[in-house]
Amino acid sequence: MKDQLTELAKRAEADYCEIRVEDSRQTSIAFQGKDLENVQESHMFGGNVRACVNGCWGFVTFNDLNTLESRVQEAVRNARAAAAANAEKTVLAPVEPVEDVVRLDVKSDPREVSLEDKLSLFGGYNERMLGHDGVTSTNLRYFDTFTHLHFANSEGTWLDREALDMGMGGSAVARNNGTTARGSASEGGRADFEAFRGLEKRFDEAAEAAVDAAKSEVVEGGTYTVICDPHLAGVFVHEAFGHLSEGDNVAEDPRMQEVLRLGRRFGENYLNIWDTGLDNGLRGYLPYDDEGVPTQKTWLIREGELVGRLHSRETAGRMKEKPTGNARAINYRFPPIPRMRNTCIGNGPHGGFEDLIKDVKLGIYAINSSGGQTNGELFTFTAGQAFMIRDGKLAERVRDVTLSGNVFDTLRNITGIAGDFHVQDGAGGCGKGGQMPLPVSHGSPHIRIKDVVIGGR
Repeated sequence: MKDQLTELAKRAEADYCEIRVEDSRQTSIAFQGKDLENVQESHMFGGNVRACVNGCWGFVTFNDLNTLESRVQEAVRNARAAAAANAEKTVLAPVEPVEDVVRLDVKSDPREVSLEDKLSLFGGYNERMLGHDGVTSTNLRYFDTFTHLHFANSEGTWLDREALDMGMGGSAVARNNGTTARGSASEGGRADFEAFRGLEKRFDEAAEAAVDAAKSEVVEGGTYTVICDPHLAGVFVHEAFGHLSEGDNVAEDPRMQEVLRLGRRFGENYLNIWDTGLDNGLRGYLPYDDEGVPTQKTWLIREGELVGRLHSRETAGRMKEKPTGNARAINYRFPPIPRMRNTCIGNGPHGGFEDLIKDVKLGIYAINSSGGQTNGELFTFTAGQAFMIRDGKLAERVRDVTLSGNVFDTLRNITGIAGDFHVQDGAGGCGKGGQMPLPVSHGSPHIRIKDVVIGGR
């Protein structure tokens, strides 16, 4: 494989050429209510060729290695045709070529667990949620995917890499007097199937949260101080800020180039945000991106100041900055684009959760996330669970808590960051450019934000 791919990439009549080959096997399980909805074991094999000629790309996929030489030629022809019709030219930022073999480093491998064991484990969690009074429906899904990747480019990079990805998410739905509410639990990772065992308490809590939320009142709309738990804070930093930091979103928008000017202040000195591919075991772990660039820890905000962004070689070249190892594709059918890995808010100096709420006279504790959307620098998120804070103490549960605002105003309004950093992986993923769900992670400690607009009654 190595000789074939490296020789074809170097012989291509292009300024740059890369070849990627993937062999993936996946097991997936899904329950819907009392029913086992789906059990599937699948195999996918294929690859792509990406060639750059005179600053323009040609991209071709294939499923048969016997056709690879003709696919390389086709990609080069497509790149030449694009160059003849396109005045805008790509400049790839330089990187040192690498050769590496990356084998799995796992604590427990899901491929060594029988399908019967998996069905019993995850079916048991589903039945446990259904057993709670007031729960009317459930859903639960699990997957594990093993992928063997080969990558070669015309500059001399060669990678032979194995990757594992696992995720599980389950939710309980409860109804009370016409009101429907949901509680959820999740787990994920790249290294340890045993992390999916022993989660009975977590699923009990999900079911109880759904039942209690269905009985609770809708929050009264207004402006509040909000404490976000680590999961919701992580979702916020990923969705509202992380996507804006991706190089293509900045390079293609002159206004965002001005707004996201390096050196600009976006928060207090205790605000630190980074994106990293180095956290082995998390779903955002990525030793090399899909251009063969080694990943790293990339600081985005350091001590309140914007210091970086997330690049592919193409966006780094366009903005005259350094590649950060963020070029990613969900599979061989897509070209890589700038994407996040594990995006985090760092620990702060404000103690723990109790320290953040003790001076809040009237506020909201928002937990987890049940969806949301972003539009440029504007965001709207719905908390999975929420409680009122009254006179520095947690009070009654409320529902339908929706947080909205401008991401840059919100970063400046962070008035407290605890020291209890946590990452909770799950079965979801990131969507962008028609590529989803891409494995990512996000983490944070508890954070306190003033003047948050809350939708409600």
